[in-house]
Amino acid sequence: MDDTRAAQIAAVAALDEPTRRRLYEHVVRQTAPVTRDEAAAALGLARATAAFHLERLADEGLLAVVYERRTGRSGPGAGRPSKLYCRSDREVEVSLPERRYALAGRLLAAAIEDAEATGEPPRAVLDRRARQLGSELATAGRTKATGADAVMEILEENGFEPRAQEKAIVLGNCPFHTLAQQHTSLVCEMNLCLLEGLLTGLDASELHARLDPEPGQCCVRLERLHA
Repeated sequence: MDDTRAAQIAAVAALDEPTRRRLYEHVVRQTAPVTRDEAAAALGLARATAAFHLERLADEGLLAVVYERRTGRSGPGAGRPSKLYCRSDREVEVSLPERRYALAGRLLAAAIEDAEATGEPPRAVLDRRARQLGSELATAGRTKATGADAVMEILEENGFEPRAQEKAIVLGNCPFHTLAQQHTSLVCEMNLCLLEGLLTGLDASELHARLDPEPGQCCVRLERLHA
């Protein structure tokens, strides 16, 4: 399943059509998968109309398709299984500007678990986990660029809205904005370690991450060492 930001936006946009949204809401409220005929009858729609919109919802990954026989019979002569629809396992979340609170939550939860298991200070574990995740983002990044260009691309993919300047890369958005406002020291240090891990993973030695909070920007600034 494509879970890029563009695909997530397309999935949400699919629900802007009123009939399609009604069908989605009807299907996900049922305790069992529904057929096209059942959905059409429940909403007073033509079967073809219901089928068209159900397929669109399935194509966008909002509904899952399953097949089963409703007659209770099996074997030869039992007929073809019916096509049914139910809520998919996919989670869709779109925020403007982009936020990544689930990512922060995973880091914080993992840090607590590690600290309880090892006795290591939670802040130290969080910093280590954040650097590790930054390195993983570098490895997973879909880019053929290198150095600062690769950093810019991966930061863009992850919602930081990087802006290249002569002596630095400024981050126009903090994906952890609300958390950073409420727990500034903890979250900003976590963010710094995340970006340090990203630079290390990309071998972007020409850049240095440091805390430099400015209104309307991420707390971390990436400075060019040889500008």
